[in-house]
Amino acid sequence: MMNENAPPVTYSARKDLPCDQLAALFRAVGWSDGGETEEMLAHFNRPFLNSTFVFSAWDGEKLVGCVRVLSDRIFRSVIYDLAVLPDYQGHEIGRELVRLCRSECPDSEWLVQTTPERVGFYEHLGFRTNSDPLLTIPCKWF
Repeated sequence: MMNENAPPVTYSARKDLPCDQLAALFRAVGWSDGGETEEMLAHFNRPFLNSTFVFSAWDGEKLVGCVRVLSDRIFRSVIYDLAVLPDYQGHEIGRELVRLCRSECPDSEWLVQTTPERVGFYEHLGFRTNSDPLLTIPCKWF
């Protein structure tokens, strides 16, 4: 549980998030079942390293939230992997991570794919659903 007397969460633009903490964050939010291979765990941060920009939230040395963006920096920017540890949710960390992203490309169209139960979170941040079909080929990792 987040300690009310703890130092405030700090934010970073570093891309080299620790693989072990990143994998633990993905497990904590239900995106992974812990069945990753050693190779996957050793390179868990590779998508973040290859993203246009990354923001993370820290409680001391503990990774408590992250987000990454792929963008052409002008027309379109896509948010991926916005995650906040369950004990830290409800403290505006996700909102701040999205704000940091949008501040990088304020005039860009912003896109995000999410689950039905998370739509409201993004709508409160100004995102709107549309009728454009989203077509995908699943990733072999998840």
